[in-house]
Amino acid sequence: MLFSYYQEEFIEAGCDEAGRGCLAGPVFAAAVILPRDFTHEQLTDSKQLCEEDRYELRKIIENKAIAYAVAQVDHDEIDRINILNASFLAMHKALDMLHIRPGFVLIDGNRFKKYQEVPHACIVKGDGKYFSIAAASILAKTYRDDFMKELAILHPEYDWCSNKGYPTIKHRNAVLQYGFSPYHRRTFRVTDPQLELELI
Repeated sequence: MLFSYYQEEFIEAGCDEAGRGCLAGPVFAAAVILPRDFTHEQLTDSKQLCEEDRYELRKIIENKAIAYAVAQVDHDEIDRINILNASFLAMHKALDMLHIRPGFVLIDGNRFKKYQEVPHACIVKGDGKYFSIAAASILAKTYRDDFMKELAILHPEYDWCSNKGYPTIKHRNAVLQYGFSPYHRRTFRVTDPQLELELI
């Protein structure tokens, strides 16, 4: 079972992002404020759950959360400011959108750019330790997946329905064959999967 909160003094929001390692599409981030007594046996890091469970948990999170928001930063901005800064910006945008201002922010990972004057804590693998971060990981992941499925209709050749923009062998081969789409991150290196096999 995950922890319900990190500290007891302030209203606490959990933040996480999705899509940081992708070759295409935006990076999404979510911010979630849960009731202090919230628990759920199945809620954990979105990467540990199947797609069906993630979408079921999204319904529960959106129904039970005191406040939640999802934001994105597009591929052009990622190329302009780099993916780390874009991830921080997406989290800041999600926090801006909350209708309740948190007094403390929990961040998944080991780095964060301070949000206004709100204190924060960075938790390595926090999406497997705190409910609010896990909830944010679910929302960021599912909303980004929905976005990439829509883009996949325009560009079926990249298999985004399956890979959601991540650098699978099929995705990289498609980039090498067809070139970049208008939604690819141009600063991300696309290596030839066959070349990698030869180097092993």
